[in-house]
Amino acid sequence: MDKFNKILERALHRKGGEAALNQWLIDPSSDSDLASTEDHRWLSMMTRCIFQAGFVWRVVDQKWPDFETVFFGFVPEKMVLISPDQWENIGQDTRIIRNMQKILSVPKNAQFVLDISQAHGRFGQWVADWPKHDLTGLFEQLKKKGDRLGGVTGMRLLRNMGKDTFVLSNDVLLCLKEAGLDIQRATSKREMQLIQQAFNQWHEESGLPYSHLSRICACSVGDNLPPH
Repeated sequence: MDKFNKILERALHRKGGEAALNQWLIDPSSDSDLASTEDHRWLSMMTRCIFQAGFVWRVVDQKWPDFETVFFGFVPEKMVLISPDQWENIGQDTRIIRNMQKILSVPKNAQFVLDISQAHGRFGQWVADWPKHDLTGLFEQLKKKGDRLGGVTGMRLLRNMGKDTFVLSNDVLLCLKEAGLDIQRATSKREMQLIQQAFNQWHEESGLPYSHLSRICACSVGDNLPPH
C-alpha cells in the first residue's frame, strides 16, 4: 500500500499548496468536549444526518430550526414518551420534511441514546472512550443498535459531532483503491478491517488525526479541484 506522503503530495499539488489544503481540513474535538455534549444534541444530529441522506441538504438545513421546535429540542426522555397518535400528527406537520420512516427513527434512536447513557453516563462519553484504532467497530455498533445509522450516515454523525474519524465518501474509497487496497464498496467486514488497518498505518506514519487523513485522501483524487 502507498505511503501517506505520496497521497499528501498529490493532494497538495491538486489543491495548490499547504494553505489551500488546510482549508479543507476539520479539527476533531477533544475527548472532554465530546464526553460533555448533551444527549439531545446527539439525537438532533442523528436525525439531521438521517434526513440529509438521499435528500437535498440545503432544504434540511433551512428547515432545521423548525425540526428543533417540532421535536421538542430532541430531548430523548420526551421522544420515548410520545404516543403513536402524536407521531402521526408530527408526520403531517408541514414545518418539517414529512418522511414517516425517517420521523419514526427519532424515538428508536432516542431509546438507543438513553440505553447507552444509562451504561456510560452520557452518549458522548461512550463515543469519546471508543478507541480510534477501531472506528469500524463503532460504525458497526451505530448500525446495529441505532436506526438508519449505518454506512456513511453514522460516519457523518460522528464527524459532525467532533469525533476523530474517517468518512468513506466515494473519493476516499477511490483513494484507498488507488493506494493499493483490495476493496470494492466497503460493504463487507473484511473490507472494513482492511480500511481500518490502512488508516491506522497512515496515522502512525504521519501523526495526523483520522479526520485529516480522510479529507486529504479525498482531496488527492476525483473531481474536487479548485477553479482555475
